[in-house]
Amino acid sequence: MGKSTTAKLFVDEGCALWDADAAVHRLYDKDGAAVKPIGDLFPDAIVDGMVSRPALKKTISQRSEALRQIEKIVHPLVAQDRTTFITAAKSDIVVLDIPLLFETGGDAHMDAVACVTISAEIQEQRVMDRGTMTFEQFNAIKAKQIPNDEKCARANYVIETDTIEHARQQVQEVVADIREKMNHA
Repeated sequence: MGKSTTAKLFVDEGCALWDADAAVHRLYDKDGAAVKPIGDLFPDAIVDGMVSRPALKKTISQRSEALRQIEKIVHPLVAQDRTTFITAAKSDIVVLDIPLLFETGGDAHMDAVACVTISAEIQEQRVMDRGTMTFEQFNAIKAKQIPNDEKCARANYVIETDTIEHARQQVQEVVADIREKMNHA
């Protein structure tokens, strides 16, 4: 959809950005807070002192309870990382780049939600052009998500990512609207 690119456009407008995926990478890296607890449960998932995503994926595919156990470890650590970031942020607007926000109910904890959108055809093309997953994997991921039109309907702001210039203009409008609302709160 262009979520990460759009998130960076918010940074260009002076917003602080916290990225959930980047937080998980920090937690899985050497000396990351998730390494020991995941290693205690799944020693084969630790390679060179880090959580190995391929090894973890293999464990999840072999053990039905593994994903729930990993989530019990990682979700609180991610929440703690997010809270620490928000507390330390110096910007008037904090943007949280969170995959599956609606699917996890995280939208209930947000002041506002911006949904990034593009046509299904362009979304598929962008994902396939990355070369990181197969068409089957892409469809399996989409099947677990709330339909895009429903996300857009639930969001406070919708940003179409058809071009970078159009996305930038919409981000500027969103930021201006939020700042205007903050000034009149």
